[in-house]
Amino acid sequence: MKTYKLLLLLIGLSIMGCSDLEEEPVGILSAEGFFETTANIQTAVDGALTHAINEKIWGRKLSIALMLRSDMVSLASNETRRVEMNEFTTLASNGMISEFWPRTYQGIAAANNAIAGAENVDVADEIKNPITAQAYFARAFYYFHLVRLFGDVPYIEEPIVDIDASAAITRTPTAEVYANIISDLEYAKTWLPNTVASRAIPSKAAASSYLSLVYLTMGEYQNAFTEAQEVIDNAGTYNLALESNFQNLFNANEIDASLEPIFALDYNNFEADDNAYDQTAPMTGIRGDDRNLGGGWSVAVPTLEVYTTWDADDYRRAVSMDDEVSIGGTVVDYTQFDISGHEFAKNNPYIAKYTRFPGPFARANARATSHNYSMIRYAEVLLIAAEAAVELGDNATALNYVNQVRARARMGGETQTGAGVPVTVEPSAVPADLSGTITVDDILEERRLEFAFEGIRWYDIARRKIGNEVFGASGLEGEKPFFSEDDYLLPLPEDELERNPTLTQNPGY
Repeated sequence: MKTYKLLLLLIGLSIMGCSDLEEEPVGILSAEGFFETTANIQTAVDGALTHAINEKIWGRKLSIALMLRSDMVSLASNETRRVEMNEFTTLASNGMISEFWPRTYQGIAAANNAIAGAENVDVADEIKNPITAQAYFARAFYYFHLVRLFGDVPYIEEPIVDIDASAAITRTPTAEVYANIISDLEYAKTWLPNTVASRAIPSKAAASSYLSLVYLTMGEYQNAFTEAQEVIDNAGTYNLALESNFQNLFNANEIDASLEPIFALDYNNFEADDNAYDQTAPMTGIRGDDRNLGGGWSVAVPTLEVYTTWDADDYRRAVSMDDEVSIGGTVVDYTQFDISGHEFAKNNPYIAKYTRFPGPFARANARATSHNYSMIRYAEVLLIAAEAAVELGDNATALNYVNQVRARARMGGETQTGAGVPVTVEPSAVPADLSGTITVDDILEERRLEFAFEGIRWYDIARRKIGNEVFGASGLEGEKPFFSEDDYLLPLPEDELERNPTLTQNPGY
């Protein structure tokens, strides 16, 4: 048994590099003897959180899967696993799923090790629990992704020491997984500090913000509103505010100073072993682009309708999309992006959020950036409160919060085109304040634009069950004939079912 403990501990504690988390090299650890100080707990916590910045989760596999399953991004290349994601023909053998599923459970395993190991650290609760609370937050973060993607999933809450028993773990009902997520976030909210040195470190505001999003996803609107309102009421205490220039949220040189991110995954200009680096920028970049030492790979590309239906006076469009670029020294607009001659080049505006300001240390194609990816930011808390208020019949509050987000969008700001030409977008009347009776559709539309290409839209489609609407003939991508109700959940990975015959598959797969 000791050998198994050692193996799982090593897997859970692998440190892959995160600039704002404490890095300690982890060699041969004794499961029984490692946890002696709070610093040991922090090492385990850092190991848990850094799994998310792996190429298999937010570095590419999960982030791109979420983009492709939304109604705003289509596939420009022809890899089978991505075609399946984009066309809703996903098989249980899909290579994207079979990579982010186990990596997510590695993050959970590391969090479980930190929580269990903390019991062996003999210090006062007020010293130990704020560190352990980060592990509870990390565990909730990972399970929240899993339950939204797969529904019933195996819920593991302590280190596994019996390999035979681990091969007989069953799926936990969705409702129970959500209850456990809420319990973990409540613990985190109790013990985490109001402010942190980096938004890559969980805070009380992060726990409360995620609670609001969890409740919104569950349809528990009063609880969602209460948690979101708590964050809004204490924005000063938590050091939160809307960023004045929307572009700064996607500028690796500016993001550290922003008060808007509440919890972020922070990359650190480093291509670490085990694929622990960022590849989202090249996946969304323009073929032949003179920026970033060779441009992007033209994989995840918005449809033209996303651009043409987005008001040009909305500053968020200028920040979110590139419609002009320099290719081979020639500046062209999006109607000529295929002059690169590559088979996957598309004459559509591309995603600009990740290619424009990846930081000075980005490698070729803007790999290994220093981006901070906001997992939840203050604008989302405002829109969670607005959506919950609509459901509760509080129209005035809903208008107040959604219009705060729209007001920021029309403030304009400094950005640049894909050709590197500086642009000042002057304040405009777009988007105007909403008035009258606000609807859930109004909020969903605001979320679609505010969080375009940030991995949020698919979750909104799934929780509101609007797939048949947005993937119809009049949708941004046109009709998706393979979409069905079963596609709101992904299949459990085939190799996981082969390893564990007690697991069952989701309907339709």
